[in-house]
Amino acid sequence: MRKEHTRTKRQKWGTRGVVLAAALVLGAAGPASGVPLPPPPGIPAPPGIPAPPPPAPGGTEPAPSDALVPGVPLAQAPLDTPDQALPPLVYEPGAAEDRVEPAAAPEGADRLVEYVPREELGAKPGSCTTRTGPHQREVERWLGLKVDGKQSAADCAAIRKFQQAQGIQPTIGFAGPVTWARMQFLSARKNPNAAHKCPVRAGRVACVDLTRQLMWVQTGKKVTYGPVPIRSGRASLPTRAGWHKVYWRHKNHWSTIYHQSMPYAQFFDGGQAFHAIYHSVYTTVGSQGCVNLSLADARTLWDALRQGDAVYVWGHREGT
Repeated sequence: MRKEHTRTKRQKWGTRGVVLAAALVLGAAGPASGVPLPPPPGIPAPPGIPAPPPPAPGGTEPAPSDALVPGVPLAQAPLDTPDQALPPLVYEPGAAEDRVEPAAAPEGADRLVEYVPREELGAKPGSCTTRTGPHQREVERWLGLKVDGKQSAADCAAIRKFQQAQGIQPTIGFAGPVTWARMQFLSARKNPNAAHKCPVRAGRVACVDLTRQLMWVQTGKKVTYGPVPIRSGRASLPTRAGWHKVYWRHKNHWSTIYHQSMPYAQFFDGGQAFHAIYHSVYTTVGSQGCVNLSLADARTLWDALRQGDAVYVWGHREGT
């Protein structure tokens, strides 16, 4: 009886997956930009219809002309790993499959690159921007400066000093989203649940703070993992708030929709999962619904959670 129930569930999700994938091929949606990774050695990719054609350079959501852009040219286009839009085909991975580790991230994949106005791309190394950043007040307050929301020479010098200490590039003193996100991460390290936003339970709870773009694991009041920075869903595909549960873990998950890798995937709500990406989580564009982590953080989280663990999501990612 149990085997028959499992088979029925597989048939159900398989049919829905084909329907969605067909819609994707017709142009209803597309995967994130990046070069597809090969399937892990010895692990065949799940059967399915061919993947949709790759999007035009720059991703599926063109940025407006006044949008902030990475302040340091990247050696290659960001290597993204798309999310699984629908619940995956659940099965029990064998021991041989679980022994295979996902591919390593490219060197420098998770370096901290600030997003700046296009006009600042040609700024000389060591120069100081006169532009007011989108997080000027927050950064001024965090650094103990005069909080007036206006860039000054003193502001720029203090921001540059922080950026240099944290390895954020370019170090031009722009109060951008990466600088502010790094400050929030540093503030949360000692006690991420100081505001008591994540409910305390006797068992493990994976806490996902969409507002600060952080997650951690706690058992009771004790934090057993994190906090670590994350990238959650964008405005059109938000990460769903509320209580969830880790219902399937698949170390070498292969997206049955986009035929690309989703390393260390831990699914907690339909097609939404914790999983690694092969570039920085500090981006202005959110994921397609999943909670993305760096490869190193996702690997550690894999050992920190178990199937059946609770997940609590709250807040709002900026721009959603």
